[in-house]
Amino acid sequence: MGRMSQAAISVRGLAKRYGEIEAVRGIDFEVRQGETFGFLGPNGAGKTTTINMLCTLARPTAGAASVAGHDVAKARDEVRRSIGLVFQDTTLDGYLTAERNLRFHAELYGVPRSEIGERMRQVLELVGLWDRRDSRVQTFSGGMMRRLEIARGLLHSPRVLFLDEPTIGLDIVARQRVREFLLSANRERGMTLLLTSHDLTDIERLCSRILIIDRGRLIFDGDIDTLKARYGKERVLVVDLEEPGPALQLDGARVIRIEGPRQWIAFDGERLSAAQLTAAAAAQAPLRDLTVQEPEIEDVVRRIYQERA
Repeated sequence: MGRMSQAAISVRGLAKRYGEIEAVRGIDFEVRQGETFGFLGPNGAGKTTTINMLCTLARPTAGAASVAGHDVAKARDEVRRSIGLVFQDTTLDGYLTAERNLRFHAELYGVPRSEIGERMRQVLELVGLWDRRDSRVQTFSGGMMRRLEIARGLLHSPRVLFLDEPTIGLDIVARQRVREFLLSANRERGMTLLLTSHDLTDIERLCSRILIIDRGRLIFDGDIDTLKARYGKERVLVVDLEEPGPALQLDGARVIRIEGPRQWIAFDGERLSAAQLTAAAAAQAPLRDLTVQEPEIEDVVRRIYQERA
């Protein structure tokens, strides 16, 4: 069967070359079973190539990888039966009903016929589409189609679910529902999720861990708090003065916005503390309140990409 590891995903020295181009340059990482994992990188970083190798859509040039304990080069069929895929672009048949789309998928993945009906009910109820099972997919909204795509990805009970831009094109309500469905699948089924998205809110709300790849090499592997601490040096002190006044003058910091008595002051958290700035601000004007805004993940990731461009 080609079993290599009991980790959900195990990667050792994985590389892929296309002629003279090294798309992936010998990367190493592991994903634990039941983990929610965000895989990030700028365009051309090697992210898609890595995922294609893990999903057996591309063969590695060097190194090794296993998914759900199966070698991606030697046990491709076993890998494919163990994973679910939710692509960025829909692959549903709009002329078929939701039920027929799922039934075709179940037969393709070898789900026992005696189990198909119950599994369809479970996943359609999970995504709130059971009452629309007899409707043609072409009558669905974009949000409903996305939820049906996820239901299809869950139907054969994969151990690892790969999701490419799972909430793309959805309104704010639909995005939240999709996130809740995915977290429910992770909690209740112990399913490992590997997520790629340019919407970093998805990453922050869904992923317990992040890996960032650039130019074929891994540049970060850890949780969001660690990412912010390492790369999110700039923080913002929000100061409420008792009355409007001129911009505060604080060494090593700069006022970036003023609205009446409130001022937003950017500072490097590695060199300056909020306590230092608070004392300096209080020496200039009476303070009513203050807070510190931590860096947003989008700002941190954008800064990493810009520094490496």
